[in-house]
Amino acid sequence: MSEMQRPTFVLLASILIFGVSWAAQDRDFWYEEARAALRRRLSGDGSTGSARPVARNVILFVGDGMGLATITASRILRGQRDGRPGEETRLAWENFPAVALARTYNSDAQIGESSACATALLCGVKANFETVGLDSGGRFENCFSSFSSRVPSLFDWAQQAGKATGLVTNTRVTHATPAALFAHSPSRYWEDDGKVTPSARSTCKDIARQLVEDEPGRNINVVLGGGRRHWLPKVTRDPEAPGDEGRRLDGRNLIADWLREKKRRSVRAEYVWNRDQMEHVDPHRVDYLLGLFAYSHLDFEADRDTSPNGDPSLADMTRVALSILAKNPKGFLLFVEGGRIDHAHHYNNAYRALVETLALEAALLAALPLVDLADTLLVLTADHSHVMTLGGLATPRGNPILGVDSKMSDVDGLPYSTLLYGNGPGFSQPRPIPSNSSSSEMAGRNSVHGAAVPRQWATHGGEDVPIYAQGPLASHLFSGSVDQSYIPHAIAYAACLGEHNQRCNGGPDNYSASDPGPAACSAPAPESNPGVVRDGVVVASSVMADDSATPNAAAASRYSTRNYAVCKMVLLLTTVFSYGFEVT
Repeated sequence: MSEMQRPTFVLLASILIFGVSWAAQDRDFWYEEARAALRRRLSGDGSTGSARPVARNVILFVGDGMGLATITASRILRGQRDGRPGEETRLAWENFPAVALARTYNSDAQIGESSACATALLCGVKANFETVGLDSGGRFENCFSSFSSRVPSLFDWAQQAGKATGLVTNTRVTHATPAALFAHSPSRYWEDDGKVTPSARSTCKDIARQLVEDEPGRNINVVLGGGRRHWLPKVTRDPEAPGDEGRRLDGRNLIADWLREKKRRSVRAEYVWNRDQMEHVDPHRVDYLLGLFAYSHLDFEADRDTSPNGDPSLADMTRVALSILAKNPKGFLLFVEGGRIDHAHHYNNAYRALVETLALEAALLAALPLVDLADTLLVLTADHSHVMTLGGLATPRGNPILGVDSKMSDVDGLPYSTLLYGNGPGFSQPRPIPSNSSSSEMAGRNSVHGAAVPRQWATHGGEDVPIYAQGPLASHLFSGSVDQSYIPHAIAYAACLGEHNQRCNGGPDNYSASDPGPAACSAPAPESNPGVVRDGVVVASSVMADDSATPNAAAASRYSTRNYAVCKMVLLLTTVFSYGFEVT
């Protein structure tokens, strides 16, 4: 190979290797990545699977858009509210013994988007931008692509183990993050049938319908949040906001359908839509609870109507959910999302973002006395970060976190807030100075902080987000730097869910030996039945596997075939490079 040809060859080989590897990063790839990460963390503890502790219960707290700068600023705000300087304060999760960092990129995006991040966080695979509950085979708004790319979630695994499941959020229950627990959609925006592209309406269910009709959605014991508009038909007025009507085009009232389905199964179910109704639910008489407290998202905590007819807080909903879920002798898995941190950051409204973070902390504090940490795993993390920064020059201890730095800019001589944004609606010249620079928070609750780049809405941040954990195996499983898709697999291992369900029964455990590293290429066994015709449509074997008694067989065959091809391609290119074959 000539010196002139060698750089070109290296570039082409790199592109080809990267392209093949990236295309192969579907469900099986991320599952194997998680297995390897588990192996590295568990191989040195001297224990075997059945001897390790087991989490009977799991609570996963998610702060949507809650990056490290948000956590730091929120802890300072809480301390200053208590009359202290603030910097020394600890939020409740900062006392957890285990801490790790999660990488939040998506399959096709450097900066994580909510539904794809949620798919990684709740289903264990990286996903494409704005798809939900699908691996990288899912294509945005491509209905057909969703049939062969669906992936199970933590809720699927928990329900298969006989556990109770619950979903608590202050966003719409069909919104991007909670949807990954129960839905498989090529668009996060398909929350009702009116949002589904007309050509796909007869083939792909909207997200709300999946929650009511499909597994695991129909089996979720507690669903509390907002979003009535996606459950009601256009002819129906909202009970709380009579000027608004439902958005469904199919004429269905999914709230009534949810109640009918539970009655048909002879299970005790109740629907509530305000705080007073929820507080009067008797957990001893209710096994399934649906609470939709707002037409869209619940109000920000700073604006929440605390009267009986208003919205419950995140802490209120968490307490009620636990009172129902705790009845299950096999345990439970509860998901709690502080979803409006993200929304406030999109507005460059730091005040509400920090208050929403403290509302998530209040939910954690409400849960702690209701669980036994000897058999309950608590995990708190974020789906992605935001572009808020915290900075200053010799800023004194106790400086109001929502105020301005103690020094002026050395360029234009003007003040600037210590909390600033990389982009968003806060851009202006001269830059805005928050009115909450005084000691009064309320004076500046609507303040927009300055942004460096003008955008209608601030973007997400791409840096790693923290993971805090406490409970069985927390310190073993959550350490170092991990892909976000590792998190649900670690939870599943701790709780003996999914492919780890045999660990608690003395079954095989493959996480006591060192990581074996890459294996040599071996040809796969032939696949006997690659597909089937169902209702006139060829269905991939991965879809068949969902209904099969051996659900991993088809996936294993696909994984073996693809990895064999990738492995041989890499070896071929390595050989070509090593021996210097001419490339013309």
